[in-house]
Amino acid sequence: MPGENKIKLIALENWLQKLTGGDNTLALVLQVFIVVLAVVVTNFFLRRTLGKLELSASQTPTPWNYALVSAVRKPLLLLAWILGISFAARIIQAETDNALFEIISPARTIGVIGCMSWFLTRFISNVQVGIMVQRHAQGKPVDSTTIDATGKLLRISVMITAALVGMQSLGISISGVLAFGGVGGIAVGFAAKDLLANFFGAMMVYLDRPFVVGEWIRSPDKEIEGTVEEIGWRLTRIRTFDSRLLYVPNAVFTQISVENASRMTNRRISENIGVRYCDIDKVAPIVAEIRAMLKAHPEIDQRQTTIVNFLQFSSSALDIMVYTFTSTTQWIKYHAVKQDVMLQIAAIVAAHGAQIALPSRMLHMADAGNFDGNFSGNYGDKGGPASDPVAISTAPQQVTAA
Repeated sequence: MPGENKIKLIALENWLQKLTGGDNTLALVLQVFIVVLAVVVTNFFLRRTLGKLELSASQTPTPWNYALVSAVRKPLLLLAWILGISFAARIIQAETDNALFEIISPARTIGVIGCMSWFLTRFISNVQVGIMVQRHAQGKPVDSTTIDATGKLLRISVMITAALVGMQSLGISISGVLAFGGVGGIAVGFAAKDLLANFFGAMMVYLDRPFVVGEWIRSPDKEIEGTVEEIGWRLTRIRTFDSRLLYVPNAVFTQISVENASRMTNRRISENIGVRYCDIDKVAPIVAEIRAMLKAHPEIDQRQTTIVNFLQFSSSALDIMVYTFTSTTQWIKYHAVKQDVMLQIAAIVAAHGAQIALPSRMLHMADAGNFDGNFSGNYGDKGGPASDPVAISTAPQQVTAA
């Protein structure tokens, strides 16, 4: 087969020389022109054909067809140019015998390897996007973190393999490179220990999955709280609740505790309601009615613990503990439910003729008429004050400025 091609090329060259009247330069120009024209025509038909295939593949229900055609289109067009230009350069090299054209063969090899690796990385990215879109369309849950991590690992594997094959094709011994890597691995490890720590931290996040993209996380050990936007190999990007971006090195997540608020099953309502001391006889019916209200509330999860009890005698009130869980985990809806519960509790307290207590103090003062300026009042024989104590409330009052 190579012999037949060589015979055809010699015949083409002889025909061109006859056509140009034996002018070798003009024959060479015509050969190069024919090759370039063939590449242009081939690219034209390839572009039209692949465009139609891509359009029809986009209408299929499976993402694989579109991913393959879309990934192969640009690398294949570039490959046609690389092969055509290298063939034209070989024709010129055969006529001029210039040492500069000796790089044609390795450059063509590197170009072919680059096109193949480009196609594979595009195919992996297209499949990654196609799977996510398909699962969204089917209403199935999408684990974007795992899909993203798998895609990154596959693309890195393709790039490393392409680099090794390229070095081998250029005459560089892969075994020597691997041996150098083994010897220098310790030095590289010490030099890039932080980078490696972040890389392995990302691996632990991908494997243990304490959080994924889109979840709300916080750490009690660090000032970290917000929604995860991206998990990279070195950094995790978090959007805080004041709309700022927080970049956290992945190695941090191997050393701190992380609380995943997005995976909560309920939100808690925990409040102490203070009633006045003079309403102590009404505490029991108030507690019973609050408990009944929570049992009948449609937004309270009855599977969770609900506690309504008289808790303690505090400094200025009789504290009633209200402890329950809402069915919703949405932040806005939770506050609406909590508001409704608190207003109903206030209505129950008022319905029983009681009042919610305000902070107050009781001061005992001696009879003002017996005050002699030296803090010596009129005390009886038993050492107590001669007059009754005076109660002064220190509850906050509203003051309106004129």
